[in-house]
Amino acid sequence: MGYNMKVLEKLQQIDHGLDAWCGEKEGFLREIAVLQERLEAVHGAVSAKQNEVNEVEQEKKVLEENLAEESDNIARSEVRLKDIKTQKEYQAVSKEISAAKKIIAELEEQSLQKVIRIDELKAEIETVQENLKLLEENTASQTSEIQGKIEKLEASIGVDMAEREMMVKSLHPSLLNRYTKLREKRQGLAVVEARNGSCLGCNMNLPPQVYNNLFHAEDLIACPHCQRLLFLRQQDNDIN
Repeated sequence: MGYNMKVLEKLQQIDHGLDAWCGEKEGFLREIAVLQERLEAVHGAVSAKQNEVNEVEQEKKVLEENLAEESDNIARSEVRLKDIKTQKEYQAVSKEISAAKKIIAELEEQSLQKVIRIDELKAEIETVQENLKLLEENTASQTSEIQGKIEKLEASIGVDMAEREMMVKSLHPSLLNRYTKLREKRQGLAVVEARNGSCLGCNMNLPPQVYNNLFHAEDLIACPHCQRLLFLRQQDNDIN
């Protein structure tokens, strides 16, 4: 196996490791995102409940204003009763007072229902906030634990990236470009072993001459079927 092929094989091992590290890191980041989404959902539920409280309180305020207005109307009508001289007018004003009192009774009932609903919502908010506090503590703890794992991964990634940079410098840019394109095209597998006359990348039989050339060739040899770069597993393929 030629030197370039040894470097490429080792480079692919590093890249596979980096792919795994980065995939694991993305998984941890998704876990954190899920934790944050869950927390935001509970915050949203608290906000929604509080908005509902505000709306009901505003509705209650309008009812109270209407109550005050009807009470004033009754007071004025009762004052008018003292000065009324005809039975017909007296009955008309009395009827207005009765109608106003009926409206007041309805408004008071509606206002009471608003008070009950506000109390229910505040109790619900209190319960959700208690759960939210526990969730925030758990989320902070889990996030911290995951961040620790990410930091360890990033340290490993940094080591592999440093080693990769050193190896890349020893390759001609055109060869590195060829390797990179093959990895992109062949699901991350640009360099593969040939064994027993076959390419282990596509599992196709190699032409006998191509396979035989691998035993002594210094130049790169590609599989005629999948175009991956081929190597034979030999004892001297360690890079010093």
